[in-house]
Amino acid sequence: MKDNPENVITVMVVDDDPSVRQLISKHLSNAGYRVSNFADAETCLRAFAEEPSDVLLTDIDMPGMDGISLLAEVKKLQPSTEVVVITGKAQKENAIQALKKGAFDFFEKPVDLGELIETIHRTVRYQTLLKERDRLSRQVAEMSEREAKRWGASGIVGSSSAMKKVLAAVEALRKTDRTTVLIQGESGTGKELVARAIHIGSSRASRPFIAVNCAAIPEQLAESVFFGHVRGAFTGAAADAKGCFDTADGGTLFLDEIGDMPSNLQTVLLRVLEDGIIVPVGSQRGHSVNVRVIAATNANLSERVASGRFRQDLYYRLARYTIDIPPLRTRKEDIPPLTEHFVKLLAGEMGITPPALGADVMASLKAYDYPGNVRELKNIIERALIEAGGKQIAVSHLHYGPGRAVAPPSVSGSVPRDAPPADGDSLPLNLKEAERALVRRAMEAAGGNMSKAAQLLGISRAKVYRLIREQE
Repeated sequence: MKDNPENVITVMVVDDDPSVRQLISKHLSNAGYRVSNFADAETCLRAFAEEPSDVLLTDIDMPGMDGISLLAEVKKLQPSTEVVVITGKAQKENAIQALKKGAFDFFEKPVDLGELIETIHRTVRYQTLLKERDRLSRQVAEMSEREAKRWGASGIVGSSSAMKKVLAAVEALRKTDRTTVLIQGESGTGKELVARAIHIGSSRASRPFIAVNCAAIPEQLAESVFFGHVRGAFTGAAADAKGCFDTADGGTLFLDEIGDMPSNLQTVLLRVLEDGIIVPVGSQRGHSVNVRVIAATNANLSERVASGRFRQDLYYRLARYTIDIPPLRTRKEDIPPLTEHFVKLLAGEMGITPPALGADVMASLKAYDYPGNVRELKNIIERALIEAGGKQIAVSHLHYGPGRAVAPPSVSGSVPRDAPPADGDSLPLNLKEAERALVRRAMEAAGGNMSKAAQLLGISRAKVYRLIREQE
């Protein structure tokens, strides 16, 4: 749906019968839609060309241009506009013709106004789902050149024996371009980064890397997201659309959270992995695709196979080569190189000189268990750089999430910033202190991520930044 300043859905109503036109317009207006009505198709088309509507409701049998011709012209001007047609009882063949040309639905006269309003509501919900599908299909295909440079040759930082094994696996997999890979690890360990590293160093590097979060796809759109659809495949499918497999053709498809893939889609995915043929929704003809699939999960797939939630044959097909990324708490020796990497990277993005890190800061960072893994470490460093304001990072600039397993050491002789007053009264002394405490708690709950903290507080990211600076 197009945007308008009031964010109200717009509907055009076309009928040569003024009583029908006015009655429908009145009910749609009462339902919250912005309605304009027309006595003939020609006048409506001229208005539509100047300002397209979200929905068009038109009679079929009218003098001059009929409703089916109007439907065709409207779809040429703006394919996303949904069209609902109205027909007489003896004209059902016209309604069927309209559906074939892309109409969303049809009604016979006399129109049930309640059902009509519900149908208009459905067109809005359908458009929202289509937008989400398109966003998922484009997700990483539009990765910027700046991001590609940011990851560099591999982008993987770590000196521990566990990460050396991961790097060795990446190097081995770069020499092949068809072997499916299953990457396992907790959230935030860098599973997508490892998948990107494999892709960037392989013969597929010049082709797309498409990342899809299987847990985020609405089940009713899943097959269309992955395999695309043909025009007329379902109500409102006005044009052919590519899915992720076609978009990634020649490149790599990264399936994150594979353990949450719906069971019906697991069956189809297995078939595609076995024969390399996809069949768009609504089509009777398949075609081949050349895609390397790398899957990732933070779940125990073996347990899900045992409980029947994940297909055993698909598991074995995906796990031809597995990479296990250990949590950061089990490889503390990787914290110093990761910290130095993030300081240089983030300081460069902020346009400041990377500050030096004292031994007490590094000791504090190594004492924490990082339930959010590498992603959480990066967030902690980002906030510390902001608070330090271009100066050397101090332990007081480090903010850890709630429920930490090991309390980071504090500056000698200092009192923790969030410690209660000595008299035991935990209430803030004034509104400014209350505001500061609220921001601190939000940042902790968000794992140091300012954008998430801003969402929790209902304020802008810029305001969170300002409030943090005021606390220095």
